[in-house]
Amino acid sequence: MSLFSCVQCGAQFPDSPAPPQHCPICEDERQFVGWDGQKWLSREEFAATHRVVWRDDLGVPGIAVEPQFAIGQRALLVRERDGCVMWDCIPMATEAAITYVRSLGGLKAIAVSHPHFYGALADWSAAFDNAPVYLHEADSAWVTRPHPAIVAWSGDCLKLSDDILLVRAGGHFPGGTVLHWRAGAEGRGALLTGDIATVVMDRRFVSFMCSFPNYIPLNAAAVKGIAAAVAPLQFDRIYGGWWGRNIAGGAKGAFDASVARYLSAIA
Repeated sequence: MSLFSCVQCGAQFPDSPAPPQHCPICEDERQFVGWDGQKWLSREEFAATHRVVWRDDLGVPGIAVEPQFAIGQRALLVRERDGCVMWDCIPMATEAAITYVRSLGGLKAIAVSHPHFYGALADWSAAFDNAPVYLHEADSAWVTRPHPAIVAWSGDCLKLSDDILLVRAGGHFPGGTVLHWRAGAEGRGALLTGDIATVVMDRRFVSFMCSFPNYIPLNAAAVKGIAAAVAPLQFDRIYGGWWGRNIAGGAKGAFDASVARYLSAIA
């Protein structure tokens, strides 16, 4: 018996004697099955070929898998006095990485933007006394490895602390979530978006897609929904889903300009 991870999207599946027959996340039109067909790595194979690295990303500790695996996202560790909130998740947890996170105060919670970034959330939760994992209930059907620590939250907002608020924004998944960190950016506020609003390569704008790999644009109603969810929040910085894909300052104005630019382009 072994745990298997999907090579294409990084989703982890429960113990089984052989790899699963299908990855529903990759078979969905928002993702894709690799050109050579569905492929898997057992936990043992994964550990032999990859590692977890960590570094600062615009003032916030981040972790990621190297060599790049699956979608290639990095997770961020939002530090508070009573522990860290891991924002988004990566497909692997190693003893070295767990020790590093403990040095920052450990994990008090995990929150994930959408199913493409669920990764090895069960492993990370288990390493920290089954820290709660907050996923929006609208996306519950996409959980590939159920775990008792998963909290399927509902509604439009969930407050994790005085400074951390989860906001359901929708987008390319109905439960798509962003994290507002009031104390971020030296107190000016930060928005952690994954790819619900993805920071584009010039790092001056964000953009929106129903499917990034298959180039399916997000419709106007969904983009307006994201904009409405974000409108009440104050922030000067946006952290995207990959190393360095951040808007360092003036992010509130950049977000609003990005919405207007996108809607104009698809009109």
